[in-house]
Amino acid sequence: MMSFWDQVRAAVKRDLLRERRAGEVFWITMPFGSVALLLIPIAVGTDLPLLRRIGPGIFWIVVLFFGALIAVRRTGAETPAQRDLVALLGIDPAASFTGRVMAGGLLLSGFQVVAGIVAVLLYDIELDSWPWLFLIVPLTAVGLAGLGIVAGAITISLNASPALVPLLVAPLSVPLVVAATESTDVLSTGGSILPWLLLMIVVDLVLAVTGVLTARPLQETQ
Repeated sequence: MMSFWDQVRAAVKRDLLRERRAGEVFWITMPFGSVALLLIPIAVGTDLPLLRRIGPGIFWIVVLFFGALIAVRRTGAETPAQRDLVALLGIDPAASFTGRVMAGGLLLSGFQVVAGIVAVLLYDIELDSWPWLFLIVPLTAVGLAGLGIVAGAITISLNASPALVPLLVAPLSVPLVVAATESTDVLSTGGSILPWLLLMIVVDLVLAVTGVLTARPLQETQ
């Protein structure tokens, strides 16, 4: 029998291998996200102070929308036959959930890095306290990945369309996106981001506990 963390590593490897074969995040979602960031200056003009002020908020909105898109695509990537095979192999649903969150977090972190570089170049965003991004980016990515996976499992158990996933992810991700936006704003003004980091950590922990506890019941209803 594989240990829990061996199963987690196998789930991470499976999801990353699936993404490497499909290339949906890196070859479709990332370019479209960059184009979305590029369209904003065209709409509001080339007022650099305005773009610098609204840039972080626009960036996190783009991350939210395209993160929901990634969640939808990853929900639809697993067929009923594949889910049945995972269940027959005796894979711990909690380990599968943890592995999928880690893989999704890695993909979303990569998306944030690429989109962030584009946003910095377009909006002239100042990054005086950029080392904090090593916490903000993964915390946001893991939270959005967890939300997407839980929402996807719920829609599958209800036999609903994967299109329902963004409708669940968008409102539930508001605390996470607000915390990320406020964190980047505070960094530009020189304040403390610890309260917002704590909020993101709490949200991620709540999602982790919820996902682990509901993984088996949701699997049994699929």
